[in-house]
Amino acid sequence: MNSAINLPIPSAVGSVDSYISLVKRYALLSQEEEFDLATRFHKENDLDAARKLVLSHLRVVVSVARGYAGYGLPQADLIQEGNIGLMKAVKHYDPDYGVRLVSFALHWIRAEINEFVVRNWRMVKIATTKAQRKLFFNLRSMKHGLASLKPQQVSEIAQKLNVSESDVIEMEARFAGHDVALEPVGSNDDESYAPIQYLADNEDHEPSNIMETAERDHLRTAGLANALSSLDERSRRIVEARWLSEDKAATLHDLAAEFNVSAERIRQIEQKAMSKMQSALVLSAA
Repeated sequence: MNSAINLPIPSAVGSVDSYISLVKRYALLSQEEEFDLATRFHKENDLDAARKLVLSHLRVVVSVARGYAGYGLPQADLIQEGNIGLMKAVKHYDPDYGVRLVSFALHWIRAEINEFVVRNWRMVKIATTKAQRKLFFNLRSMKHGLASLKPQQVSEIAQKLNVSESDVIEMEARFAGHDVALEPVGSNDDESYAPIQYLADNEDHEPSNIMETAERDHLRTAGLANALSSLDERSRRIVEARWLSEDKAATLHDLAAEFNVSAERIRQIEQKAMSKMQSALVLSAA
C-alpha cells in the first residue's frame, strides 16, 4: 500500500489547487485492499482502516464537486461537504454488499452536496421538499440557456420528471429570481444604494413624539404662511414661482419677462424677500 496513505487527512480550506494536488498523491486501492480495510472497520471498528478508505477516495469527491461549479458556491465548500458524505458512506459501507466503495459512496457524496447547495444557493429556500429538490437539480440540467421555457418544454419536463406543469413553472420562476444583499458588499460608494438604507424604518413611533412632530410641522406651515404674507405682492409671486410651485420652477428670465425688468433685478428682489421671510420665521418660532 502506498506510503502516502499515512499522511494526515487534508482540508479543502485554503488553496483548492494545492488540495487537489495533495489528494492525487493518495493511491487508489485494489479491490482486495478495499475489501480488507472495509472488513476491518466494519467488524473490528478499526478507525485507521476507515481513514485509509476515506483518503483513497478524496479524488472522487473532487470530481463530483466540480459538477456543481455552476451554482456559484465556493469549490472548497462543495468539496468539504462532499467529504462529509464520503465519511458517511464509509461508515455505512458493508464489503459483503458485493459492490465497490466508489459506487456506494457516490450517492452519499452527491446527497450531501445537494443538501448544501439547496441550503446556500439562495437566502430564501428554493426547494424544501424531496420532490422540489429533485426538480431543482434536474431542471437546471435540462434547461438550456437563459430563455424561458416554452409550453411544450414545460409539458415534456413535467412528464419526464413525473411532476405537474405548475411545479415546473414555479421552480423556473424561482431560478429567475435573484437575491439582493441588504448590506453594501462593494465599495463605500455603494452604501447609499444598499436596500438597508431605504428599507430601514427611521421613524420614531412614540405617541408623544408623533404629536410633537405634527405640532412642529403645523407651526412650520403656519410660519411659512405668515412669512409669505409679510411680503409685497410682487415679492410673494417671485418666491412662490421660484420655490413653491408644484410645476416646473420659474427661471429668473421667465419672471424678468413677466415683470418687464432684468433678471438681475428679479434676483435682488428674491434675495431680499428670502431674508425678510427668514426673519419672520425666526420670530414665529421664538
